[in-house]
Amino acid sequence: MPNDFNLPIIEEFRANHGRVGGWLEGARLVLLTTTGARSGKPHTTPVGFYADGDGRILVIASAAGAPQHPAWYHNLVARPRVTVETGVLTYEAEATVLTGEDRDRAFARAVEVEPGWAAYQAKTSRVIPVVALTEVPGPPRFNATSLGETIRVVHDAFRRELGLIRKEIAESGTAKGLATQLRVNCLTMCQGLHNHHTGEDTMLFPALADRHPELAPVVDRLRQEHERIAVLLADLKKVVTDEAADPRQVLLDVERLTDELEAHLLYEEKELVPLLDA
Repeated sequence: MPNDFNLPIIEEFRANHGRVGGWLEGARLVLLTTTGARSGKPHTTPVGFYADGDGRILVIASAAGAPQHPAWYHNLVARPRVTVETGVLTYEAEATVLTGEDRDRAFARAVEVEPGWAAYQAKTSRVIPVVALTEVPGPPRFNATSLGETIRVVHDAFRRELGLIRKEIAESGTAKGLATQLRVNCLTMCQGLHNHHTGEDTMLFPALADRHPELAPVVDRLRQEHERIAVLLADLKKVVTDEAADPRQVLLDVERLTDELEAHLLYEEKELVPLLDA
């Protein structure tokens, strides 16, 4: 069970598909459910995370620099199978505590974009753990009650991530180039959007075309827009993977992608969501 402090955050997170306000507004959060090391009962905790690619995210057991590791860390060390809620998806994951150079590189990546982690480490004598959560393959469990709502919440998740990336790049400055974690964020978003459009092209659109032949012009337009967005994704990935990437150019490419994608999402929602909800 969550503690009293976390309960309103958890309720707001679930009610708003991963969005929360107040001092956590704009933070990348997931709900992490572990199994109590002693009690065997589920415990849900909101935690910040960093993208790590390949179906993996990283969480940091800082406990704000407290002398002891947080309870959720002890739980997942004892029972590594956990449940992760993103606001859009719920999935099972396997927890792995990073060690040695892997831990140090991951922690340095986080500090590069959020120096507060270094301040927490300075407050405590313990080495703050970094934990990788790797998704266990299985059918997706969307936090939505209809296919139309699923489309909307997935779209909103991409909108939110692109907004965060634009903000982070704009605030990062250009003196040191593009931070490693920002590269990972961009590449993870690109892969996620590619996977989403591939799923629509291979499953959703053929099903709609079979059942609703009158939608053929809509589906054709959506497919063409996917192709244009794929070009923008390739351009963004190319500039992001350049070690000498200029954050200003990256930001321009992100803004181009955002503009094209938003027009696409609005059209898709207008044409498909009412039908899918019906």
